[in-house]
Amino acid sequence: MINYRIDRNVAILSWNMTSSPMNVLNDDSIPAFEAALQRAYDDPEVKGIIITSEKNEFIAGADLKMILRNTDKDPAEMLKVSADLNRVFRAIETSGKPVVAAINGTALGGGYEACLACHHRIALDNPKAIIGLPEVTLGLLPGGGGTQRLPRMLGMEAALPLLLEGKRVSPKEARALGMIDDLAVSREELLEKAFAWINANPEPLQPWDERDRKTGRIVGKENVKVPGGAVQSPVGARVFSAGTAMVMEKTRGNYPAPLAILSCVYEGLQVNIDRALVIEARYFVKVATTKVAKGLIQTMFLGLNEVNKGISRPKNSPPTEVRKVGVLGAGMMGSGIAYAAAIAGIEAVLKDVTVEAAEKGKNYSRTVLQKNIERGKGTPEKAEAALSLIKTTADAEDLRGCDLIIEAVFENRELKAQVTQEAEPMLAEAGVFASNTSTLPISGLAQASAKPENFIGLHFFSPVDKMQLVEVIVGKQTSDYALAFALDFVKKIRKTPIVVNDSRGFYTSRVFTTYTSEGMALLKEGVNPVLIENAGKNAGFPVGPLAVSDEVSLDLICKISGQSIEDGALDETDTAYQVAGKLVALGRLGKKSKAGFYAYPEGEKKHIWPGLQEIFPLADSQPSVEEVKKRLLYRQVLETVRCFEEGVIRTQLDADIGSILAWGFPSYTGGALSFVDYVGIANFVSEADRLADAYGDRFRPTQTLREMAEKGKSRFEPTN
Repeated sequence: MINYRIDRNVAILSWNMTSSPMNVLNDDSIPAFEAALQRAYDDPEVKGIIITSEKNEFIAGADLKMILRNTDKDPAEMLKVSADLNRVFRAIETSGKPVVAAINGTALGGGYEACLACHHRIALDNPKAIIGLPEVTLGLLPGGGGTQRLPRMLGMEAALPLLLEGKRVSPKEARALGMIDDLAVSREELLEKAFAWINANPEPLQPWDERDRKTGRIVGKENVKVPGGAVQSPVGARVFSAGTAMVMEKTRGNYPAPLAILSCVYEGLQVNIDRALVIEARYFVKVATTKVAKGLIQTMFLGLNEVNKGISRPKNSPPTEVRKVGVLGAGMMGSGIAYAAAIAGIEAVLKDVTVEAAEKGKNYSRTVLQKNIERGKGTPEKAEAALSLIKTTADAEDLRGCDLIIEAVFENRELKAQVTQEAEPMLAEAGVFASNTSTLPISGLAQASAKPENFIGLHFFSPVDKMQLVEVIVGKQTSDYALAFALDFVKKIRKTPIVVNDSRGFYTSRVFTTYTSEGMALLKEGVNPVLIENAGKNAGFPVGPLAVSDEVSLDLICKISGQSIEDGALDETDTAYQVAGKLVALGRLGKKSKAGFYAYPEGEKKHIWPGLQEIFPLADSQPSVEEVKKRLLYRQVLETVRCFEEGVIRTQLDADIGSILAWGFPSYTGGALSFVDYVGIANFVSEADRLADAYGDRFRPTQTLREMAEKGKSRFEPTN
């Protein structure tokens, strides 16, 4: 697990965990690491220590499963776990022997904190490696000294963005920021530089330490000079006041970790390192035991990893390979899909009614690639290689031999049937045909296919180059082969899939529309639109329901509602149909027409259109922000529960990840189904009943929810 060898009187401790695919800090590795370090400390012949790894990564961080297990324990016991790790790291600094981190790959979280405890840090200049403290993205804070050592090294202004945003950077960027001290171009040079530094620095001290004059022991300095200015200085006052304001603006107070990080740094920098580590440990336990941390770890780390590894893929289907993909329609969606395929090394044939239209679609990729180059995330050579893979055409014959064809034309059944019948014969023998529809049932669209068993839904989200999720929709006749094929493709283009069964609106579109619909219902009732929008953002959504309706476009909402009315799924009393229809009748189509619920004056910030008050007069009595938040949240969660009960959603994990990645459901809750656990099943059912009595049966809890409440269950188990 920790290989130990001596070379030139230097102990080389090489991490090589066999119980885990990556090196992680856990109940097994931490004691083994401590024992190896102690062996080096105790050996009088050892003049220094190099910590490195025999795997491609250095240390990927703490084992989050271990943290999750510990969250259910007594906080005092968890505090001891944190204190034990800090003891190991602190001993590195105070052993009296120089210790160098030879960082041969990714070092994240606790792995980078181990590096911070070393006297010197050298990293292999590998652009694929990442370094940082991303704990805040999982509702945690660095619990191994990261909030104390990094600000003491870099200063508060430089360290706080890295801590508060969980930034991950390349070794070269880390060197520029001062997070590491040196770079090496090979593993051999990495070790040689480490040997050289140890030889040149036989008695190193961290900047925050000093030797006690009487005992000679290394102890933490009092009143450490922090680069750039101390906490109790004009710089400190500015940094922490601005930092607190920024955190509250971004988090709306829903995420405890960022505020705890600010408190850690503020309090810790006013005492010596040993007392500071105690402060950090207490805050770590406080945030690690919150529902927010538990939900984020379960969904956005452990769950996301399972989904990306293919947990939904049919187990007995052999691997498949997409080498050539056809994309029908060079609009924004089709162009984005072609881009995603090309940057994954897949030949993409982008077809539209004219070559000129297809070329316009290819220009979308050219623009995105150029922006990436300007941001330092690509090279002209790589951009040209990707563009060369996109072939534009107006001729269906050019699709011949495609392994996969994805239609991304307008939401019109007849048009989709036409392009399916034209393009499907061009598929390779075992090829699969997919529709990028966002609402039309796949089983109905598959009727135009000669091989409905090889017909599937691949619902991408706009803009495709930025949105990570793909909703994979299984029709009534879709085979396991087609599902496995689709999931293999999604994995190859480095997107995250969720798998749902066929129905109108599937899962994401169906539930997302309840957010916009409830926002419109509130408006119709006379609730102040500013209150509606602020409540949506305070609940944790990226934008309010009226603003996002403008972005979707009000005429599209009317068309989708109209199609549902025509099909008998809705009637003309539908709120979204009525409210959006009133604005469309006035020529206010949303953001694209620079007129919707919002006004979009040229060169100015958008604002709520004043004319709304004439159409929807304000009620004399206005609800509280909390009440509006509950309506927006509970409406979506209840619709998600219905999707689960109807079998549209297969697993709670798909529901949670889909809700967060598709339309920005607040991740601090763990996702749309985990929200029930977040508030407590009994409390959820009680509140839903209260909302139903006040606002209508759309809020009435289902029988399944009532049974779960009686049994005290809050997790949704698959019924099939």
